[in-house]
Amino acid sequence: MNRLTTPFGSYELTRFPEDPRDRLRAWDAADEYLLRHLDAGTGERGPVDPAGAGQITVLGDRWGALTTALAAYHPTQITDSSLTRSATAANLDRAGIGTSKSTVTLLTTQDAPPERIDVLLVRVPKSLALLEDQLYRLAPHVHAGTVVVGTGMIKEIHTSTLRLFEKILGPTKTSLAEKKARLIFCTPDAPGAVRPTAADPWPVTYTVDEDGGSGAGLTVVNHAGIFCADRLDVGTRFFLQNIPTNTDGARVVDLGCGNGVVGTAVAVADPNAEVVFADESYQAVASARATYEANVRGGGDRAQFLVGDGVAMLPAGSVDLVLCNPPFHSHQATTDATALRMFAQTRKALRPGGELWVVANRHMGYHTHLKRLYGNSEVVASEPKFVVLRAVKRHERP
Repeated sequence: MNRLTTPFGSYELTRFPEDPRDRLRAWDAADEYLLRHLDAGTGERGPVDPAGAGQITVLGDRWGALTTALAAYHPTQITDSSLTRSATAANLDRAGIGTSKSTVTLLTTQDAPPERIDVLLVRVPKSLALLEDQLYRLAPHVHAGTVVVGTGMIKEIHTSTLRLFEKILGPTKTSLAEKKARLIFCTPDAPGAVRPTAADPWPVTYTVDEDGGSGAGLTVVNHAGIFCADRLDVGTRFFLQNIPTNTDGARVVDLGCGNGVVGTAVAVADPNAEVVFADESYQAVASARATYEANVRGGGDRAQFLVGDGVAMLPAGSVDLVLCNPPFHSHQATTDATALRMFAQTRKALRPGGELWVVANRHMGYHTHLKRLYGNSEVVASEPKFVVLRAVKRHERP
């Protein structure tokens, strides 16, 4: 646990799920830079007095550092990440603030935004598509006097980032860099004006080609922020060419479901299967639901859509098969922590004899971790870049 000291107070903050071995902080120099600016004022629009600023909306807060520091001013946080939402709630509770409606409002990227936004603070996301979608969604709610300030590390802010602010909201400039962080200042042109004539292009839809294994011919719907949004990525394609299709009415989890094409392929191949789509991203689960509904008619009672920390919310021993294409990035950091947590959770959720199937980049070496957790690991299929691994839960641990 680390302490963030800001002009608005000092707070002990953690990421989520909390792990004493995790050396990554719940904030960085970009968060600190923005909070200093709000207090002292630098650049085009400052200083900003949060006490008299009106409605403050925080978009893309990584682990709740900005929302927690500004909690006294009743901000609204908008996030795509259920882990961010949980981290924010935990950090607010630790600060003695809580998440009561009178203090902080927590919204997802799928929720309707505040009717009027007077200060818009944007932590630039890794996904340019997600930024585009959210700026389009928020643009009708800003006005000519809205203070718009973005923040990010230099490596996260590109010319394309600034162009999006400029195109959707208004004239945009950047600050000088401090500790490898930079601020973005944007001035909306007119009340509620969206500059381009085009509408928000998200979500996008495509059809899986004939080389897509059991996913061939499926309609896939992607909301903004989903990996490889306009085509089937090579890892998922390889997985679809090798996943089991004889599920025989099993309860199957598409873990880290993304757009849900893997779980939907199972549902189409086996109409009796019960498929659970699980992801920590609200955009992903919305995509999975849309993909499922585009391909499976009248099967609503055979599908479940869960946003949260992997399969931690499922009862122990309740699952027959888990199919997983785990991420190996957390924001800008490369890590296997998320995948290893998924594997451990899965072992608890599987019934004895249940199976975990994983597709992964060969270099991640997941077979070693699976052998340690399950006592076995088998290579089902391989090619130069990817492997499909299978582990079986042989028995319950004492």
